[in-house]
Amino acid sequence: MRLLNNLQSGAFATISGIDAINVDQPLMQRLIALGFRVGKQIQVMRKANFNGPLHVRIGSTDIILRESEAKLIQVTE
Repeated sequence: MRLLNNLQSGAFATISGIDAINVDQPLMQRLIALGFRVGKQIQVMRKANFNGPLHVRIGSTDIILRESEAKLIQVTE
């Protein structure tokens, strides 16, 4: 199991969990509304330098995540 922020650009993975202990409720609701659910496939489109944001795609939805948010999402390749 890996964290989303550790994937390279172009990598595909499947969401295996979200760290519910360290995420606040509004962020958890936002992630769920955007399609971050266990079992969904995710692709890292771009990764900014110097721990910048990640551009990810779930289905046909493109999402920009902060590095701190990406660290909360567990994935399997």
